[in-house]
Amino acid sequence: MKRLSWQIRLGLLLLALSAIVYLIHYAIFRDPHHIFLWSITSFAFLPISVLFVTLIINQLLSGREKRVRLEKLEMVIGTFFSEVGTRLLAFLSDSDPKLDEIRKELIVTNDWSEQEFSGVSNRLKNYDYGVEMEKIDLEDLRSFLGGKNNFLLRLLENPTLLEHEAFAELLRAVFHLTEELSARKDTRRLPTSDREHLAGDIKRVYVLLVRQWLDYMRYLKDNYPYLFSLVVRTNPFDQNASPIVK
Repeated sequence: MKRLSWQIRLGLLLLALSAIVYLIHYAIFRDPHHIFLWSITSFAFLPISVLFVTLIINQLLSGREKRVRLEKLEMVIGTFFSEVGTRLLAFLSDSDPKLDEIRKELIVTNDWSEQEFSGVSNRLKNYDYGVEMEKIDLEDLRSFLGGKNNFLLRLLENPTLLEHEAFAELLRAVFHLTEELSARKDTRRLPTSDREHLAGDIKRVYVLLVRQWLDYMRYLKDNYPYLFSLVVRTNPFDQNASPIVK
């Protein structure tokens, strides 16, 4: 209501200023005919002005603002992988019995083109991700994610998160897995049914994590070569990866 009254006051003020200008014009030139013609011309141009301002300038400004917000969000995604994602991806991929089928395709290099990124992304959509619970130390996983709980909460509170649906979904999946593991007092003595339930939660995180990691790699290659160089040298899918430049 306050906002509406403010807008009404502003509108009345502008109308009053316009009327004053018209009166000054008439007082100086005493030509109501010219004022009438000029007013009609201005009203005729008004729809074009509205079109230009609302549909063109506004779209350009909105697009620029969105790019700035997404740029900041990519920084958040980078922080996520530095703190959680890369290590979690290495941890979960070790439990994938079919990993060798895609390992070579995920060895990203400086020579990758946009077509190669798109090709691998499409092939991953048909990949049958697997999780062998026997290879996962749930206690280590719980400890690791539990230590990152506050960090994940801060990421979820980021207002720009909703503009990146894929990353938002990944964060929700990771946070849900963290809660599931934290709710269990002893992950070493779980019934088969409960382990199968956790396997589903882990697989969801694994699938989303691989996809987001590949998208993040593509973004860094296109925009930040020096950051891309480090993530290539610490690629969790590369068994020979080393941060040391050779």
